[in-house]
Amino acid sequence: MRAALGLSDAAVIAVALAVAQGVRFGFDSEVNVTGPWSPSYVLMSVAIGVAWWLALSWTGTREAGVLGHGPQELQRLVAASWRTFSVVAVIAFLTRWQISRAYLLVALPMGLATLLVVRSVWRLWIHGRRDKGGLQANVLIVGSGPSVDELVMRFRGGRRAGFRVVGVASVRGRQDDWSLLDQSIVRLGELSDPVAQARAIGADYIVVAGTESLSFKESRTLGWALEGTDIGLLVAPGLADVAGPRVKVAPVAGLPLIHVTAPTFSGAKYLAKAVFDKFVGLAIALVLAAPMFCIAVAIRLTSPGPIIFRQQRVGLNGQVFGMLKFRSMVPNAEARLEEAMGGKVGLYYKAEHDPRITPFGRVLRRYSLDELPQIFNVLCGDMSLVGPRPQIAAEVALYDKVAHRRLLVRPGMTGLWQVSGRSSLSPEESIRLDAYYAENWSLGGDIVIMLRTVYAVISPSGAY
Repeated sequence: MRAALGLSDAAVIAVALAVAQGVRFGFDSEVNVTGPWSPSYVLMSVAIGVAWWLALSWTGTREAGVLGHGPQELQRLVAASWRTFSVVAVIAFLTRWQISRAYLLVALPMGLATLLVVRSVWRLWIHGRRDKGGLQANVLIVGSGPSVDELVMRFRGGRRAGFRVVGVASVRGRQDDWSLLDQSIVRLGELSDPVAQARAIGADYIVVAGTESLSFKESRTLGWALEGTDIGLLVAPGLADVAGPRVKVAPVAGLPLIHVTAPTFSGAKYLAKAVFDKFVGLAIALVLAAPMFCIAVAIRLTSPGPIIFRQQRVGLNGQVFGMLKFRSMVPNAEARLEEAMGGKVGLYYKAEHDPRITPFGRVLRRYSLDELPQIFNVLCGDMSLVGPRPQIAAEVALYDKVAHRRLLVRPGMTGLWQVSGRSSLSPEESIRLDAYYAENWSLGGDIVIMLRTVYAVISPSGAY
């Protein structure tokens, strides 16, 4: 797999640099960089290509742990490309070489964009294989009962991460009850010989569930036991739903202490998000003006009633606003809500076969086109492009402490749970993802979610 990715990266880089030279100089191999002792552009392209390819390797873009994980993989691709051309700029300054800016301005954007597209295709292929149970690394989980149960649930809910639980083992001196686990998972009892036990069940990794599972001495001994083997060691700290930007690892007295910063809900980062929403939202509104006009006409021609449906939703800090949607249901849909839901409204209520939806409304919902008018909510400041989905007051009344975290940020047109499964996710998992987003979002992550939304919209599953 890594060899195939390496060849793919090499091909993309070679094409990008060849096109950059061809656009600027043609394919004349005699053209040299301006400056003392300067090489030809052919040699320069070869050197940059090799350095770029090595940078992609050194930054871990082909590591099994990041393959298929959009944000991490994309961030490393961007970082490797940017560092490569930064080094080129420094070398050019020190040697007084005047490398054509036009050449660099074609090579970097084109190469990076093509790398991102090709890696996205690879990611779709990897996800497809993992959804069918392939490309999975077998793991043996070591820890106490509750921590193991939580980790098994997370791995099963995230098959695209590429980990399959094949066995569990308890810490020395503990007898845990594994009755909640199904029969496909081998119960090894106490962890006594980690290498032999892992190999007996074909485990590629040993995962320590919770830092309280093993003492410092036992953790160190486990690491030593795995030296020189093909078995990896992963540690799942007792920190749930905390993302990288808030986590820093620093060695203190020989111990890797994890520093976790408290989440903040105001400041420069939120101002940048608001400015981003306004500018990008305006651009999206201009692009979508014609399609939205066509949808409005189609709604008017296919069913009686208003074109726009305005519903009261709860947003930032519990403030109520009118969320806009293209009408996809019959005019008296709200009056028939209990009928459609069997007399009960819960969190993330949606009926897969709702009788209130019009025929054209099903098309709108299938591709989330009914959500497009919310771009005006974004421009008005009631919503963001990315964030938790706003819910009605009846749903908010059912919120627990975790769900209330959703109200600490502006609701969004799209969000983390929409690109992670849409309506096919359980209410609990959707709430967890929204709470995770509220505490860990970043502007770069928002851009990734927006890009993933395009695929989620055209995907045949999870929308109704």
